[in-house]
Formats: sequence, structure tokens, C-alpha cells
Amino acid sequence: MKILVTGGAGFIGSGVIRYIINNTQDSVVNLDKLTYAGNLESVACVSDSARYAFEQVDICNPSELKRVFAEHQPDAVMHLAAESHVDRSIDGPAEFIHTNILGTYHLLEAARAYWSQLEAERKAAFRFHHISTDEVYGDLPHPADSVELKDKTLNTQHSQLNTKDLPLFTETTAYAPSSPYSASKASSDHLVRAWLRTYGFPTLITNCSNNYGPYHFPEKLIPLVILNALEGKPLPIYGKGDQIRDWLYIEDHARALYKVVTEGKIGETYNIGGHNEKTNLEVVQTICTILDELVPLKTQHSTLITHVSDRPGHDRRYAIDASKIAKELNWQPNETFESGIRKTVQWYLDNQQWCKNVQDGSYQRQRLGTSVEL
Repeated sequence: MKILVTGGAGFIGSGVIRYIINNTQDSVVNLDKLTYAGNLESVACVSDSARYAFEQVDICNPSELKRVFAEHQPDAVMHLAAESHVDRSIDGPAEFIHTNILGTYHLLEAARAYWSQLEAERKAAFRFHHISTDEVYGDLPHPADSVELKDKTLNTQHSQLNTKDLPLFTETTAYAPSSPYSASKASSDHLVRAWLRTYGFPTLITNCSNNYGPYHFPEKLIPLVILNALEGKPLPIYGKGDQIRDWLYIEDHARALYKVVTEGKIGETYNIGGHNEKTNLEVVQTICTILDELVPLKTQHSTLITHVSDRPGHDRRYAIDASKIAKELNWQPNETFESGIRKTVQWYLDNQQWCKNVQDGSYQRQRLGTSVEL
């Protein structure tokens, strides 16, 4: 089949495209506006495939969306195009409202118009898969809330907090977004469900935990720490560093998303997590330990760790119950955090030119000319 992937030059979208081209016989249309975080070098390894096509299109442009659907005639949509950085959403929420809410609306309408005129067999097989985040749920109880660590700064000795027996996010957890980013994603989730209920439009939703791995834009925690450490720069950690996240390796997520779009049940939501709850401090310390081994300094990389003021409304803990997708679609993550983070650190060591290219936009200009919006 042919799958239209929005945001396919982004981190997760490019991972999905690489997975589809490398592991299936399906075709992909990569639709991406190419904002600062969109980088075609992330799909360069598959872009020469006869099963790959690229469209530089903004999901907020209805006429261009109509053209893309008419020209490419996709059998499914995987919607990943979104503004996704919490800090940026705090500084400038308008762009998040515009892209994540209005953009999803325009895409839903273009896809619904296209779907409504398909012949019966293709119409019955069509799927609109909306990819979202666990941040729409707000946050969960944190182990430090009830222990002596509550008012202390974590250190190496006690950075691993026990989350056993604490609740997890399920597909029926009530929404309680904390940031402009998560509120905009919650809004887009609601739109997708409304189009299913009102119009019978065949939708599915997935909510994932924190992704990491190769090709991650350097503003996010893991690549930022790796690159800062290599340059001897401070490794900033919000507050005490006791915020807990469930970490999901990008290739495991891409495989799960393909499972959902091809095997998932219309109208269902599937939570996708890596079963890897770690404090932010523990993540940074693990990266430092690996770097001490691979690129040793005179002093340990952990001496670069710097605690900075916490950001407003910072959620304390996210954790996914992924039992539904395991039971219904037979998906489990292949990577532990230990194996995945080692692969990730090694990839950034081996691909420092990619980091420079994506940060200064040189690859975009080379491929598409200087008119590209960076």
C-alpha cells in the first residue's frame, strides 16, 4: 500500500519512513514543511528508493493538501507533523496552536474529502493514524513525594527512584495537559476522535512515551547532553533532575506505529512505551558513563552536570502501560534503555557532521535551494 507520512523529515517521522522502506514493500509519500527541526538528511538513506516520494507542503495549506491526495492516492495517513518542544511552546505558544490544532483540522478535512470519494473496497481499507504523546495525560504520582528525598538534590547514589506499584498511563487515563505543547496535542487528539464519531472517518490514535535514538534534533535532552559533553560544555538539568520519563527507542516506536496502521482496530487508542522509567539525572549520568568509556577526558564527564532553574509547569513523572498493544497487536520493545542509549551515543559519535548540518541547515540548502525556510 501507499502511506502518506506527515512530518516525515522529523525525528519520529523519518524513523517511520526508514522502517517502511527498509522492512516492507509499501510506498511512502513524505509530506513535510521543513521547519527548523525537519531534515531530509534523516531519510537520505532511503530517498533514492522508487517507493519514496517527497512533498514540501504545510499541513495548514488546504489546497496543497488536496493536490497531494489527488496526485498520490494514498491508502493510509500517518500524521506526525507537529511542533513538539515544550520549552518552545512556553516561549511562543501561537505556533503550536496553529500547527498542531489547525494543521490537524485541515489534514483531517482533506483526508476525509479524499476518503469519501474512494471506491468501496479502498474506502473500507483506508486508515488515518494520528500519532500523539503521553504528555496529554499530565503527570503521575512521583516516588519522591512520599520519601525523604522530597526536598533534597539527587546525586549518583540515589538517582534511581523506585516506581514499583505506582500507577501508569492507560488508554483511558483522563487528559490533563500541563504545557501549551501538550494542550495543543490533546486538542488534536480530540479532533481526531470527533471526526470518527461525527463522520465515521476511520481513525486510530497512539500516545507514546519519550523517544530517543539516532537522528534526534539536538535541542532535546539526550542529543543535547551528548553533544555538549563532547564539546566540554555544561550539561543542564532542570531542578533536582528527579523528573521521571519512560524512554522508547525510535526503531521500536516505528515498528509499533506500522503495526497499528496495518493491524490496529479503527477507533482504538494504543499507548506505546519502552518500559524504561528513568530520572533525567540518571539518563545524563548514564550518557556520561558511556562517554567516559568511549571518549575519556582527564576528569569524568559527569563533572559537567549543572542544575538550572526548573521550567514552569514541569511534569514530574510519565510512565506508559503498554499492555494493550502487547496483547492485541503482539508488540514489545526490543531495546532496553541500556542497549538503546549505548547505540544512540555511538551513533552521535559517528555522525557529528549530521549534527552540524541539521543545526546550520546546510543539507536543506544543498538539496532544495536557499529558499527553504530554516
